[in-house]
Amino acid sequence: MIKRTACLIARGTNPFHNLAVEKHLMDTLPEDTAILYLWQNQHTIVIGRNQNPWYECRVEEFLASGGSIARRLSGGGAVYHDMGNQNFTFILPKGEFDIPKQLSVVAAATASFGIQAEPSGRNDLQVSGRKFSGNAFYKAGSSAYHHGTILVDSNFSMLERYLSVDEKKLAQHSVTSVRSRVVNLASLCPDVTISRMQEALFLAFAKVYRRDPILLDECMLDHPTLQKIAEQFEDENWIYPAALPYGFTVSERFPWGSITVKLQVEGGIIRAAKIFTDAMEASLFGRLEQALPGSPYLISSIGSRFAQKLEMLTDPTLLQMAGDVCSLICGKMKAIDRGHES
Repeated sequence: MIKRTACLIARGTNPFHNLAVEKHLMDTLPEDTAILYLWQNQHTIVIGRNQNPWYECRVEEFLASGGSIARRLSGGGAVYHDMGNQNFTFILPKGEFDIPKQLSVVAAATASFGIQAEPSGRNDLQVSGRKFSGNAFYKAGSSAYHHGTILVDSNFSMLERYLSVDEKKLAQHSVTSVRSRVVNLASLCPDVTISRMQEALFLAFAKVYRRDPILLDECMLDHPTLQKIAEQFEDENWIYPAALPYGFTVSERFPWGSITVKLQVEGGIIRAAKIFTDAMEASLFGRLEQALPGSPYLISSIGSRFAQKLEMLTDPTLLQMAGDVCSLICGKMKAIDRGHES
């Protein structure tokens, strides 16, 4: 049961520091507390846990423009952050994690400006069919967080310039461009500003959780620990995948997201594997990725390796996703074999 609530509004706009604060708040969360963390990043692309930055954005051009590329812990897709975008994070004990309740805070905040938010797809909030908030989720230990964006007055030309477009995803939503699918709240109500949105979120959080949040300050946090976590987020080995000579590549888009599987095969053995995806269930793909190295390059072995790795998994949705990945890999292997035979 939530007995206390707190709110921290970040002062800085460094993405690595802000992601470190988010993780530190989750790692040290008291079991009876819910925290609302409000933060902004300056000219940043944040990619999902299992994404390849080279697929998701124009890396060199963006870095040359002074931008930062960061990888978060949660799954989902790449997003562009600037000072016209407001990020929020709900940090709670796992037992109190309630996505509809958390989204109701955002909906209540926008409603205070006369804007009626509606859920859309797997993780979005929209107004009249146009997205203004994308959300993602992460759980570890006894805590979890739900974070997302709110487009207040973001520069869409930067989004279009630097983020790579998934044509299949656009087609799925029957739109021709990213710009036609998103909306800034300030364009719907000029009263919406970053500072007013922060205040609206604070008040909505207090109302939904029926507690007056105490205001936290970053000076109350353990700065040596924060610095260490920030360095981990800024480490290039975390942000950019190793460039191994993967000879096997297969890609597909499923209802749960896009995926690319790469395998390095030598002497009939899978030596290395990498799975890139914008799927929300970040941890599943790490387990699938770990199952493949050392396996014989045989269809029967792929299936048995996945089955062994996931034998304790009971969630039907995750099992279906794992089955889709297995079928995708095996289907490509069969196609390669047929090509060799012909």
